[in-house]
Order: sequence, then C-alpha cells, then structure tokens
Amino acid sequence: MRLTPELIVRAYAGGVFPMAESADDPEIHWFEPRLRGVLPPDGFHVSRSLRRSRRRGGFRFSCDTDFDGVLAACADRPVTWINDEIAGVFRALHARGMAHSIEVRDEAGALAGGLYGLALGGAFFAESMVSLVTDGSKLALAELIARLRRGGFSLVDTQYMTPHLQSLGGIEMPRHRYRAALQAALEAGADHSAAFAPVHPAATDGAFWS
Repeated sequence: MRLTPELIVRAYAGGVFPMAESADDPEIHWFEPRLRGVLPPDGFHVSRSLRRSRRRGGFRFSCDTDFDGVLAACADRPVTWINDEIAGVFRALHARGMAHSIEVRDEAGALAGGLYGLALGGAFFAESMVSLVTDGSKLALAELIARLRRGGFSLVDTQYMTPHLQSLGGIEMPRHRYRAALQAALEAGADHSAAFAPVHPAATDGAFWS
C-alpha cells in the first residue's frame, strides 16, 4: 500500500501510525500500541539545566524554516524507521501546511536540534527529534510545547514512552483512553497559525518559551 497524505491523515486520526524497519526497508508496518506515549502540554517539565543550556548557548528558534533539513537530520542515524517513502509523504504533508518542524540553531546558524510532526485539529503527532548538540532536542521540544499551548492544542502524541520523555512529563495512556483523548482533540481544534508562526517577532531569539 503506497503512502499518500490522505492515507496518513486517516490513519493518524484513527490512532494508527506507520514505521519502516530501517531506512533501506521498503515495507511499511502499521502500529497502534496498547500503551500510548503522550506528553500533556500543561504537564511538560522544563528542568533547571535545560533553562541554563538555553541561556548559555545563544540559540535561535524557528518553525518551518527548514523542514527538509530537520527531517534529514532525524533520519541520519545508524538505526531509523524513516525510509524514503515516509520521508516523501511527510514532505508532501508539509507542503500542504499540515506537517511542521521546529529548528534550533546555534550562534553560527548551524542546526543544533529539531523535531517534526503532524498537526490535526488540536492534536500534534511528534514524529522524531534530533540533537546535534547537548540538549538540542529538548530545546526544540520546549519550544514546540510553548507553541502548542499558545495555539490551544490539547494532545501531544509521542507514540511510545521513553525514560527521556518521562523525565519531561510524558505519560502512558491505555489504548481506549488514548482514542477518547484523540477524538476530543480532533473535535476541539486549535489555532494552527498561532502555534506555527515562523518566529516570535518580539523575542530576540525567536522563541515562544521562557
């Protein structure tokens, strides 16, 4: 079954998502975990060390200024579930204004960290994160959560739970609770233009989180 933007939207709205075994694997596998990883926007935990990293690093934050670069960086690792077909369909979703990236850049303008995902209604499906410097992905996630709060999003789907996400406030939901939360988020909607503005125009570093 060939992936299309329409198929991805239907699948994610139904609680199902695709993965490949590796970048070289042409086969797509579909998943709906019994326990779903979720990061409640109001429960996100920003540690003191993360705040220090931001103040010390001189980072700049943006949204959707380099979707292809973030996607490529997320896939550029020894083991990845992002094959060419998945990457291609998310580029198409980005072109339609449905998939978004957060970029964190250092003082020289190089990508320091980032993430990308899909926004449907009041739900954001965080697909992958990347750190090219210490705390790069955490900085990107903090910026994403601030933006989603600003837009009124109620659900951030991380697919699976990891110790890293748990330390940031992530929780697991059984499948039936996740389905109910997803349906409520899709029906409630959100302000996508507020959440995915390129930068905060009044912030010197472009960030919405503080």
